[in-house]
Amino acid sequence: MKFHKPNSEMYVPDGMEPIAAFARTDYLAVVAHQDDAEYNSPAGILECFGKQDRWFSAAIVTNGAGSSRTGLYADYTDEDMQKVRRLEQKKAAFIGEYGAVALLDYSSSETKDPSNHAPVEDIAAIIRMSCPKVVCTHNLADKHPTHVAVAVKTIKAIRALPMDLRPEKLHGCEAWRSLDWVNDDEKVILDISSHPNILASLSGVFDSQIEGGKRYDAAIAGRRKLNATMISSHASDKAELVALYIDMTPLIKNDSIDIVEYIRGYIHRFEKSVTDLVGGMI
Repeated sequence: MKFHKPNSEMYVPDGMEPIAAFARTDYLAVVAHQDDAEYNSPAGILECFGKQDRWFSAAIVTNGAGSSRTGLYADYTDEDMQKVRRLEQKKAAFIGEYGAVALLDYSSSETKDPSNHAPVEDIAAIIRMSCPKVVCTHNLADKHPTHVAVAVKTIKAIRALPMDLRPEKLHGCEAWRSLDWVNDDEKVILDISSHPNILASLSGVFDSQIEGGKRYDAAIAGRRKLNATMISSHASDKAELVALYIDMTPLIKNDSIDIVEYIRGYIHRFEKSVTDLVGGMI
């Protein structure tokens, strides 16, 4: 398997041949950065952790060159940071017992370029190779441009495949914008309360980000607990930790659905729920 970027890599924690390792995948995360799978796809990781008949794999699209850096990493060059972040991602894959990880090595600018189809082709190749039942990527309402670019390229990659090779589900994860605003009947609500120690270990691996001035580990842990408590104003908490997603499956089952209009629908339905509630109190 050859990807477009010369420094791309497939890493398999248990040493299996890479194509065979990807072929066992049940749940695939296609994300922008090293640490995005761990912070934003915990449900898939936990669903497969410790099982020999369920496997989580990930495709990391960008190279990590633009990371924030202070303290220990203050004098690191972009090239240094790429090496550190690649190693951190491999550590996370080992801890989380992933089936495999593809490190595609694109820059953020390459990823965000709508005319650059190379990442689409690489993502399509990974999905064709792994045939996952579920793909998780960034949601289309994320405010990070590189995240949105990866989400769009993932949808395009899946649409490039025949229907029989497409996943059963496509989920959009929380990241640089909470999904609390999505109407409750449209949220994908997943209990991630099991193995909180593993989730904490996965978050803590990315020292270059934490030491670099971004306490993602603490912020994401707080969000997961907040989701569990604030999911309902009247019912008792049903889980200790919750991850929220939006269902983007219709976009890979019907290629005629406009991607922009699809996410606009979520926003309009949220707007209507707010205005209807306020209007009903006047």
